[in-house]
Amino acid sequence: MGEPSTFPVFKKATLEDNSIGNKKRAWKSLKQILATERTLQWPENAVTYSSINAPPSFLPAKKYSDISGLIAPYTDPQTKLNFHNAEEFVTVRSLPSDLTAGYLSLRGASSIVG
Repeated sequence: MGEPSTFPVFKKATLEDNSIGNKKRAWKSLKQILATERTLQWPENAVTYSSINAPPSFLPAKKYSDISGLIAPYTDPQTKLNFHNAEEFVTVRSLPSDLTAGYLSLRGASSIVG
């Protein structure tokens, strides 16, 4: 028989080893991608990152505490403020009505208790 070839049979003889000396590919942030998209000319009906609109979520919106900002599983029926635990409930009930109205207006609640 002949001499065994030093190059594996399953590889192409013309294949180069590109792993030597190559730089690692740098990732772009979304801000960089959007800035690049704005500078390029796109057709009218092209889909880009800035033209994609997400559909509305089927999950209910998360409620956050008006006092601490933690996830609020509870709402005070009297003041309509959201709270996280029993300690915050005591604080919510002890607030004067003008502070309660201020918290509700910050959250954007339509019904302000008066």
